[in-house]
Order: sequence, then structure tokens, then C-alpha cells
Amino acid sequence: MHLSLTINGKPVEAEVEPRTLLVTLLRDHLGLTGSHVGCDTGQCGACTVHLDGRAVKSCLILAVQAEGRQVLTIEGVASGETLHPVQEAFRDRHALQCGFCTPGMVMTALDLVEHLDRPDEEAIRQGLAGNLCRCTGYRPIVEAVGDGIRARTGAAS
Repeated sequence: MHLSLTINGKPVEAEVEPRTLLVTLLRDHLGLTGSHVGCDTGQCGACTVHLDGRAVKSCLILAVQAEGRQVLTIEGVASGETLHPVQEAFRDRHALQCGFCTPGMVMTALDLVEHLDRPDEEAIRQGLAGNLCRCTGYRPIVEAVGDGIRARTGAAS
């Protein structure tokens, strides 16, 4: 099947089999390897990308479902060498260790930052529940998301 979609702000065309997963299109066909494959069942969140502005697990989406749509991957988040404020918060809060879950966590965090009005710890933890991290204990990740919300809303720490 022929696909036309926009990835990280650029038009992309690809030929894929109908059963090709979005994560496979990104990684194997387009070389965008920031989205990781951890479980193939949507449990871990390492493959999270944005589809039309919302976080989705790309191992659960067929590439053909992205036809004509906007996809944002971790590779499209920073502006050149300038990190997005959420990426800076992850760095500043040491919210990563091995890095395997980090792209999916950042993509989920970006969605939470956009859609949560307050840096409420319980809401952040609930929003991150579909992403697994075996290294950080989540505290620095929750703090980084809270920093991102505060940066967007102008709320005090």
C-alpha cells in the first residue's frame, strides 16, 4: 500500500504491507529509531509517538491508519540543538537512566503537559501509567512532567 503522511513536519511517502505497524514504518522503513520496541503489546509505552497531537503507542497502530495524518516522533521534538522544555526538565531532574523508556516517556509527558492544567502528582502518575521504567522509580519523571506543566502555565514551583 502507498502511504502519504507527515512525520515531524515533513511530508513522507512510503510503500508498506497492510499489516505493517506504525513503529515498524518509523524504525525499519524510515530510520527513525527513537521510538523503541519493548513489548509489542502496548504495555510498556517505549514506542509512544503523537498522532494528530495525541500520544499513541505506535506498536498498536497500523501504518495505514496514519494515512494523511500528522506523526511526531522524539526526533521531531527538539528544535535543532535546542531541547524542548520537557526534554530539559527530564535532563535537569535526572529523569532517565538507561534511556530505553525515555523517548516514550517524553512523548507521553508532552501530551500530559499539553492537556493537564495543574502539576497534580496523582494526575501525572495516572497519565504515565501506560509507560514503564525499570530504573528511575518514577519520582524524577513525575517532577519533570510537573516542571513542564508549570513552564506551560506559568505556575510557580
